[in-house]
Amino acid sequence: MENILNTTKNTFLTNDFLLKSDFARRLYHDHAKKMPIIDYHCHLSPHDIATDRQFENMTAIWLDGDHYKWRAMRTLGVNEKFITGEATDQEKFKSWAKSVPHTMRNPLYHWTHLELLRYFGVDRLLNDDSASQVYEETTGLLQEEAYSTRGLLSKMNVEVVCTTDDPIDSLQYHQSAKKQNLSLKLLPAFRPDKAYAVENPKSYLSYLDKLSQVSGVAISKYEDLLTALEIRVAYFHENGGRLSDHGLEQLYFFDENKYAIASLFSKIKDGKSLEPDEVRFFKFKTLTALSKMYHAKGWTQQYHLGALRNNNRRMLKVLGPDTGFDSIGDFPQSVALSGYLNNLDSSDQLAKTILYNLNPADNEVMATMIGNFNDGSIKGKVQFGSGWWYMDQKDGMEKQMNTLSNMGILSCFVGMLTDSRSFLSFPRHEYFRRILCNLIGQDVTNGELPADEKWLGQMVENICYNNAREYFGFYES
Repeated sequence: MENILNTTKNTFLTNDFLLKSDFARRLYHDHAKKMPIIDYHCHLSPHDIATDRQFENMTAIWLDGDHYKWRAMRTLGVNEKFITGEATDQEKFKSWAKSVPHTMRNPLYHWTHLELLRYFGVDRLLNDDSASQVYEETTGLLQEEAYSTRGLLSKMNVEVVCTTDDPIDSLQYHQSAKKQNLSLKLLPAFRPDKAYAVENPKSYLSYLDKLSQVSGVAISKYEDLLTALEIRVAYFHENGGRLSDHGLEQLYFFDENKYAIASLFSKIKDGKSLEPDEVRFFKFKTLTALSKMYHAKGWTQQYHLGALRNNNRRMLKVLGPDTGFDSIGDFPQSVALSGYLNNLDSSDQLAKTILYNLNPADNEVMATMIGNFNDGSIKGKVQFGSGWWYMDQKDGMEKQMNTLSNMGILSCFVGMLTDSRSFLSFPRHEYFRRILCNLIGQDVTNGELPADEKWLGQMVENICYNNAREYFGFYES
């Protein structure tokens, strides 16, 4: 009997993939599918967009930097040589292709085939037998002008891309893209994690030197640090930045000045290590000051909470961070998060805020926390962010949207983002939109919602695009 994995056609990705009812299909095909993409948080290279990079082969654009795929390959016993090591790009691609059939029921299986189909028209299952042909076909297409980075973004109807940028970044590539009058908006997002990463005084002092150079501020005391950061916030704003982003285990809150922040900063400047509670206090004070800067500029602040990073210290030494050895953490969230937001709200300096949790056990915490600080000034001022990282899959997205529906207002949701380093990741928006339409369509089928396509279709369009367009203010002069 012929092995189904060796058949030519990919038969599961039909036009109605994930859409289980007629109403869901109408919502997707007539409403969600046509909406442009605002990708308000990703890790794409602004250099590659500004220079319209032409990737040399499929491995370079698809496998390099993709720790989702790397984790799967390691689990399957693939030697590191064929993941991040010295194997050729074609050998690495074949190793991934051989792994793909074993990823069934992991979102990687869906994403892989959606990306091959949407960008390259490859409607075959990827496996060991098809690897060479798929590699040659896709790599050949990548040499064509239509498959440059901007060509690929255009294929997916991407309208806005917000990259993730350190305060010391020059933003030269965002400036270059603007001068080229691209139809695509390439905008920076402020990621100041290193500005309060005081756990290692030596590396922190090195960072302060760089921040001092780009800001023009001699940073000798704590107030100088805040002045330098405020200058960089203004610089990002001048270059179209309207968002910040923060990756934290948890937020911190102190209801009194437990420590003298000036003394802590002096201690760091002397190269001395802070105690753990002193580190938390320093982060709290600095994040609070930054949040007030964002509010003054009308920005949106994003908090990605709950990742337990760099678990494998042996591999950290070999490969460095962000290489596939992070996991879900179980940090307490609610008390400090409430105190942090309330502290800003008490002086009416709470900026628009998106909260992302990595631990699904915190879904209800986040969905109820946002309602405490939605004050009627802005629709959906405080948002429960879309399923992030390990939750960026069918079950995780359904749980996030169901929790938001039950405890908040789904119709105010600003929707999906890629959070990706890959230019081939934008079918994740399609994946999200299909899941959204199926959830609503199933409720209609079950008689739990009226079959009002005009209203529900508008709601879907808003979640997919309109809410984000209104919320972030990218189109305001």
